[in-house]
Amino acid sequence: MTPVNESLSIIIPAYNEASRLPGTLERILSWLDEYGIDGEIIVSDDGSTDETVALARRWMEKDGRVLVLPAEHNRGKGAAVRRGVEASTRAWILFSDADLSTPIEEFALLAEKMTSGFDIAIGSRDVGSSRIEEHQPWYREAMGRTFNRIVQTVAIAGIKDTQCGFKLFTASAAKGCFEHMTIEGFAFDVEILFIARRLGYRIAEVGIRWINDDRSTVHPVRDAFSMFVDVVRIRFRQRRLER
Repeated sequence: MTPVNESLSIIIPAYNEASRLPGTLERILSWLDEYGIDGEIIVSDDGSTDETVALARRWMEKDGRVLVLPAEHNRGKGAAVRRGVEASTRAWILFSDADLSTPIEEFALLAEKMTSGFDIAIGSRDVGSSRIEEHQPWYREAMGRTFNRIVQTVAIAGIKDTQCGFKLFTASAAKGCFEHMTIEGFAFDVEILFIARRLGYRIAEVGIRWINDDRSTVHPVRDAFSMFVDVVRIRFRQRRLER
């Protein structure tokens, strides 16, 4: 059964992903072929210093459905996703982490929500239907729970997992949200969901299968502090908008 009747842009933000990217592209392209989906894969580089861009370009030469967006400098995951959204050409836009911690096959669960009228469907590791097959180290999980409590209190109540890197938008919702985005680091997900609510888009949180990959690029201290500061910035922005 085809999981979607809409055309699909898949954005992969990539920072030093040379070791994982070939396998990820091969898997997603095979999945598109299996279901006959009209899709494109946008590898949005974030200033990688390894062979990420060169590898992506070789795949682009082999398969016209692959597009690579190189970047001279590292600006943050949010900046990379935004560039992918701006370059996308399909009716739906999915962004997925390069490690496929959420398998691409889980897309069908998000698509089901979209076809029932939602504008945005986000993968979640913290709702009852989620299936965690390989957990993060205990300290990362503890940090994630703490961060989510802060997000719930300061910025977005009611969404249990803002940080899962598997989110699906209609093209109009994605472009409408990302044009207002100001945060380019790892907390961009929080700001995008905050903006989506302000704009009246319907958001569904969907439990997904998730398998941790230990090769995370998120620094447990430096990036956690930066994300906290960014969430506070979102709160101040909200107050300005409410005046």
